[in-house]
Formats: sequence, structure tokens, C-alpha cells
Amino acid sequence: MSPMFVPGPVDVAPEVLAAQAKPMIPHRSKDFEAMFKRTEERARKLFYTQYRVFQGTHSGSGMQEAGIRNFVQDTVLCCVNGAFAERWLNVAAANGKQADRLDAEWGQVIMPEMLADALKKKHYEAVTIVHNETSTGAENPVKDLAAVVHEVSPDTLILVDAVSSLGGVLIDMDGWGIDFLLTSSQKCLALPPGLSLAAANDRAMQKAEKVTNRGWYFDLVLMEKHRIKDSTPMTPVIPLIYALDVQLDRILAEGLENRFARHAAMAWRTQSWAIEHGMQPMSPEVYRSKTVSTIQNSHGWDISALNKFLLQRGMRISNGYGVWKDKTYRIAHMGEIQMSDVDTLLAAMEEFMIQ
Repeated sequence: MSPMFVPGPVDVAPEVLAAQAKPMIPHRSKDFEAMFKRTEERARKLFYTQYRVFQGTHSGSGMQEAGIRNFVQDTVLCCVNGAFAERWLNVAAANGKQADRLDAEWGQVIMPEMLADALKKKHYEAVTIVHNETSTGAENPVKDLAAVVHEVSPDTLILVDAVSSLGGVLIDMDGWGIDFLLTSSQKCLALPPGLSLAAANDRAMQKAEKVTNRGWYFDLVLMEKHRIKDSTPMTPVIPLIYALDVQLDRILAEGLENRFARHAAMAWRTQSWAIEHGMQPMSPEVYRSKTVSTIQNSHGWDISALNKFLLQRGMRISNGYGVWKDKTYRIAHMGEIQMSDVDTLLAAMEEFMIQ
């Protein structure tokens, strides 16, 4: 398997891919219900939660929309410090909510005092935060931000997007007091795209019951009525749940602490290498992502040419995202990637530098 150092879709282990080829079973069968219950129970360990985990047939953006539709009647504060935080703001606006923005520059993070000031000026039903901003390689201090919300505006719900970090970084949902935490299958979980997971606590679900116009497909109250029977309102993506069943075993066999340590070590190796070669990561050291490194393209590389070179060796990285295209490049070190893969990539990039 040739490693892809892109921030999703990532490489998937052969046995996980193979699991998708199992024969289909009816989603209204005891066999499916047993598997669905099994995947949820183990997924709770990833979320560090005692509460429910929803398994949705859509990408993480669908769970962003679910968060808005279920937990916000009118007012929401969206913390924006990158492209995917901006997407959550756009989702809120598209759903007719009164969405205010709290901005930090790309590469920077939302600081607790900034959030405290905003919450003192106006009451919001919910705050949206992206834990790991895939576009910039910055990790927001969610634990500290959640503490601020609980102190300044205790009834405000905390909605967190951990699409590119959950499963690669410790996020203690219950310990930090996060109300809704979402992720996607195709990043740190190292599954094919098309499945999203989200945990919601009881406080959030009580709020959802009072919110009108939740829609149907993304109605978490409807999903909950089915979840307690180990089922779904609509046909789920059975092949991906087969794959999730296998991959959760693999993740838990590695051990969550070991998995988090592996991701952190690969991030340190990648970012240290970049600095040694005169290319700075785009975020302050303490807030750098442990799953995707966004590096300044100080040498003015043609990223397409670099990728063409790497593809001859069975590897690829990502260009910068949006306004940072060509000005930066991104190396993802998540999911199945190992330190030996990172070493191989960096050696190849050194070859490219001297050719």
C-alpha cells in the first residue's frame, strides 16, 4: 500500500477495505442491529463519552448541518479561523439562523479571552468550534474554550467539529463538557468516505426536542428513537459499517494512547524537518495540529511538480487550501500512516530539493 499524505481520504488497510465486500444484510435484521450496537458501543470510547453516538450516512458536513438544525433555533456564534470553520458558518446562514462570527486569522486559533468577550456581549444558544482546522494545521484549544463557555454562558451548547482529529488526538467529550462532537470516516479513523459519527449528550438532546424545523434526514430526535432500538430511520451505509466494525477493533487493539502518541510523534518529526529546511509551519508551535502539518512554501516549489515526483515513488501530499494554495503545502500524518512512512516521504522530498 502506497502511503497518501493527504488530509482525506486517507489510506485504508486491506482488511478494512475487504470488509465492505461482505454480502449485504437487511438493515431491519437482528444481524444488522447487533453490529450497529457493537459499533456504537466501541465508538463511545473514541469520543470519551458515556452518551449516544450517531452513525450517519453522509460526510462530516452533514453532521455540521445536523448540529445547526437540531441545537439552534435562532442564534449561534461561529468561531472562524479557517475554511472548515467558515463552512459551519455558511451552513448556519443557509439554514436561516442568526449566525455571528468570531474571527481569528488563518493559522491562528480562537483564544479563550476572545470567546469570553463575545459571550459577554450577547447570548447565544450555541457556539461552533472546529477542533483541528484542516486548511491551516491549527488546533483550537477546545478544552479551554469549553471551560469559558461553561463559566460565562452556562446554558450555551458547545458544538465541536473534530473531522480531522478524532481518533488521532485525545478529545475528552464528557470531561471537557462538549455537548455535540462530530467526525468523518475518511481521516484519522482511516475508513473510506461516506460515514460520519457524532456524539450528543443529554443536555443537547433535550434542547433538540424544543427546536422546530429540524428537517427529517438530519433530525437527531428521530435518529435517537431508532438508535435506542439499534436501528436507523433510513437505510444506512451497510458496507461502511462493516468496515467500521473491523477498524474499531484495529484502533482499540493499537490502544488509543498509543495511537495519539504515534500521531503526535509524526507531527513533531514533520514539522521539525520543515523548520530545519527553512520552511515554517503556519501555526504557533503550541497550537500546531498533530494530524496535518501546513507548511509555508518558502522555496516556491511547484507543488504539482513535487507531487508528480512523489507519485513516481507511490506517495502524494496536498497543496495549500483556498487562499493558501501554492503558498503552503500540507502533509497529513493520520490514520494508518507510520513513522517509517514519514521518513520515506521526507527523504523523497529532500531528493526533490536537490534535483
